[in-house]
Amino acid sequence: MLPAFEWKGEYLLLLDQRLLPWEEKYLELKTLEEVAISIEKMMVRGAPAIGCVAAYGVVLAMKEGKGLEEAIARLSRTRPTAVNLFWALERMRRAAVNIEEAEKEAINIEREDYQANVKMGELGSELIPEAVNVLTHCNAGAIATSGYGTAVGVIRKAWEKGRVKRVYVDETRPYLQGARLTTWEFLKLGIPTTLITDNMAGFFISKGEIGAIVVGADRIAANGDVANKIGTFTLSVLAKEYDIPFFVAAPTSTLDLSISSGAEIPIEERSKDEVLYINGRNIAPLNVDVRHPAFDVSPAENITAIITEKGIAYPPYGESLRKIMEGR
Repeated sequence: MLPAFEWKGEYLLLLDQRLLPWEEKYLELKTLEEVAISIEKMMVRGAPAIGCVAAYGVVLAMKEGKGLEEAIARLSRTRPTAVNLFWALERMRRAAVNIEEAEKEAINIEREDYQANVKMGELGSELIPEAVNVLTHCNAGAIATSGYGTAVGVIRKAWEKGRVKRVYVDETRPYLQGARLTTWEFLKLGIPTTLITDNMAGFFISKGEIGAIVVGADRIAANGDVANKIGTFTLSVLAKEYDIPFFVAAPTSTLDLSISSGAEIPIEERSKDEVLYINGRNIAPLNVDVRHPAFDVSPAENITAIITEKGIAYPPYGESLRKIMEGR
């Protein structure tokens, strides 16, 4: 699998995910501003990957002679919902006493994320019922992380164990991360994959064709409410209605126990152009009003389990998530 990014010492090599699956192109990012723009413009996306790339952005800023707080402030403005971004920046704030220590910490953040993903894959794969079709939403794969995947990591490991027959992938409007990125990853992994539009999920679930749903997360509140790509909430409601297990896979860096519920999670609203245009061509009247929240919140009562690298949390999440963070 192509890496989403690779640290080269003097610059960050970044896979431009906007061009997938048509073109596999890497960019050389050498400045703080280039890194910030890459996050804002979704050249890189996925909460864990954003955190890792932001950490390297701090290193590049220090190499430019910029101040640590200036770098953190600029990167903090890029994507408000993904808490991994702020978690990584706080680690850099504590560790970056000089360029050498900053670089060491950024490398540690990347390495730890990969190890966490692999561990989640192993733990979560055991939860997938035998011989089922699994549905996933958006992209929570290798290129959304440091190289293995959260939800995709669980699914690929379950596939290796013979638990998954086929993966159904929501296209994930309006940015099409499922259609462009997740199908591209699963095909590279050799896993049978079927692409569906977002509004087909209910049909296939009602027909009994889906045995489990696995998604990633951008922020998880203390009570177990989960913010993830817009459309995830709908799947959680369908899963509850049809008694299908609904799993969330996310590293502990995605947990935000400082907020009591999903009502406190800031929801990013992105440009209306991402709704109005596909491949540079408008698909609706340009003068129509548009809303584009990039995320929604799935309530804890709709979630079967939250898979982390430190263990699996079950309801009541207020208790289980706290224990996981405390190492109990």
